[in-house]
Amino acid sequence: MLLPTSLVGSYPQPEWLIDRQRLSKQVPRVRMHDLWLVAPEHLEAAQDDATLLAIRDQERAGLDIICDGEQRRESYSNRFATALEGIDLDQPGTTINRSGKPIPVPRVAGKIRRMHPVEVRDVKLLRANTDRTVKATVPGPFTMGKQAQDDFYKDEEGVAMDYAAAVNEEIKDLFAAGADIVQIDEPWMQQHPEKARQYGLKTLARALDGVSGTIAIHLCFGYAAVVHEKPTGYSFLSELENSGVQQVSIEAAQPKLDLDVLKALPSKTIILGVIDLADLTVEHPETVADRIRAALKVVPAERLVIAPDCGMKYLPREVAFAKMKAMVDGTKIVRGELTGSR
Repeated sequence: MLLPTSLVGSYPQPEWLIDRQRLSKQVPRVRMHDLWLVAPEHLEAAQDDATLLAIRDQERAGLDIICDGEQRRESYSNRFATALEGIDLDQPGTTINRSGKPIPVPRVAGKIRRMHPVEVRDVKLLRANTDRTVKATVPGPFTMGKQAQDDFYKDEEGVAMDYAAAVNEEIKDLFAAGADIVQIDEPWMQQHPEKARQYGLKTLARALDGVSGTIAIHLCFGYAAVVHEKPTGYSFLSELENSGVQQVSIEAAQPKLDLDVLKALPSKTIILGVIDLADLTVEHPETVADRIRAALKVVPAERLVIAPDCGMKYLPREVAFAKMKAMVDGTKIVRGELTGSR
């Protein structure tokens, strides 16, 4: 299929599941169990129900690639990052976030190891409930390393490399569980480009060692609900051309990205952000179509996947669904133009 459509990862969680008002003010790096509104003994079943709703919304909107909407996560990274051996959950550390503010983060107090699969059950539930292509997402080792306080290794590359080993084990299990695509979220490569060049690509290679399957990597400027002023270009992107990923996910709508930068990724499929998550106004399908047409001047249709800029979790659910539907309808317009079936 030309121009398949997909979410980046997250979809809004129901109001009955999580305290969305509190969640809207932060991106948790440590666990925040008190955000959940369902009693612990019923939480997993409630998260299952929310996942099924997310799957059905994506199918109703007409998406071609389906994810679980990250319904059981407080943030894209903290569920996996805090499930590893070597992390002190009782005494968190501190780091400076992308907005320049100190925030609580996992504290590395011992050697990082994956003790057990973290997201495999999520993928099995997803795979059992849709016949479409499915995608799973995991936080990247570089980003997790930057979102931690290291009191054990005293070596930021060493921390990231052991995170990478844990991610590698998880990715292999996710493919075995039925994932068609696994996406690694590495937004902090954009925030720390020099460090990303220094050892980020090395940790990415370690995370992909021995992996067979389609791998995407997502880079962004941060959630629109949290980061309001965004640059118009990436500080770290072309370097991924020589990496082992097959797909690169970028945000282009809100920052009005100069798409000529994509010429530096001639072998990669581009997951193109065409939905602006900072604006609650729902795009007209023709607006989406125009954004896709602009990308087609740089990247052939065979190397494009159409998506929102980033995760949709901070949007009102009705807005998220409407934007998702507009994205699908706009994509159909361009697909029809390309195939002559309009």
